[in-house]
Amino acid sequence: MIKLLFVDDEEGLCGYLKGLFNSRGYHVFIASGSKEALTIVKKEKPNLIFLDIRMLGMSGLELLKEIKKLDDKAKVNMLTVQDDEKTRQEAKILGADEFIAKPFISDFLEEIVRKQVSVLV
Repeated sequence: MIKLLFVDDEEGLCGYLKGLFNSRGYHVFIASGSKEALTIVKKEKPNLIFLDIRMLGMSGLELLKEIKKLDDKAKVNMLTVQDDEKTRQEAKILGADEFIAKPFISDFLEEIVRKQVSVLV
């Protein structure tokens, strides 16, 4: 089963995404912060990871760096309201696969998941 991890401090968004992708047959993990996310990455090895950039403690960009140290082949996507060119470039340099601006359309996010999953299987 394909495993997805959503890391965001917006509880409502995480709940929505978990319900949406669980109903599509994915196994979904959610984390509200970096420490919890790193624990899930180490234990569960999710296939696709979606990170918010603005979080308490470690930012999503810092978390991206740590995830890539654990698994440099991990598919990591930034999912954020912080949509400026400097942030996009930094995410790309650090190894982000996609940069998705909030608010987003669910169909767009589902398409990204399908595209990345098709490469995995």
